[in-house]
Amino acid sequence: MFAILNKEIQSFFSSPIGYLVIGIFLVACGLFLFVFSGEYNILDNGFADVKPFFNLAPWIFIFLIPAVTMKSFSEEKRQGTMELLLTKPIGLWQLISGKYLGSIILVILAILPSLLYVLTVYQLGNPVGNLDIGATLGSYFGLLFLGGCYTAIGIFASSLSRNQIVAFVVAVFLCFFCYFAFEGLAGYNIFGEATYGVEYLGISYHYQSISRGVIDTRDIIYFFSFIFLFLKLTHIKLKSIQQKS
Repeated sequence: MFAILNKEIQSFFSSPIGYLVIGIFLVACGLFLFVFSGEYNILDNGFADVKPFFNLAPWIFIFLIPAVTMKSFSEEKRQGTMELLLTKPIGLWQLISGKYLGSIILVILAILPSLLYVLTVYQLGNPVGNLDIGATLGSYFGLLFLGGCYTAIGIFASSLSRNQIVAFVVAVFLCFFCYFAFEGLAGYNIFGEATYGVEYLGISYHYQSISRGVIDTRDIIYFFSFIFLFLKLTHIKLKSIQQKS
């Protein structure tokens, strides 16, 4: 697993991909939070609050994380090295875990510099330090779990096709659906008493819940279950490829 993990990290930073992902995430967030006028602009809101960042990040991640994961298995298939990987003395779960952790590490490295936004808002507060630290920490936990869910979706999408663009589009659609669709369906109240249950299935519900600063075990269980589900789907897909080869 560690050999695969090391290979993934090296592939990210031996090419512009890793630097582009981190740079695009930080530049996009910085522009929306401090330059462009709108609901995400912290200075326009007039409050010492980094909540706009955590409302914006899921939208950027929907496109950024699939761009990171789209080559995980698609590239192996395109280059003809997939069969070689599957015949090596390495378990499928180790292969998937190595690919997954490599992408997660890149996502974490993209998130870490955003602490500068928190420091900036902390200093801009009146008085200095007028910031809800508990909610901010909870939001960062939520963002890490959100990144983990999107990455699991992206890894699965990459296992479906040898075409990276197809993998990217499928991952973007699935990320959007799993985050926004359930909340949107619940808003129409077409399920009656089951509306809450429909909303509960979506990532958005649990992301917003943990962002309040309260670490609920139900949210933690949901995120881990969601990640395991898509990694298991990836395992099933790779197993079928292995049996055919």
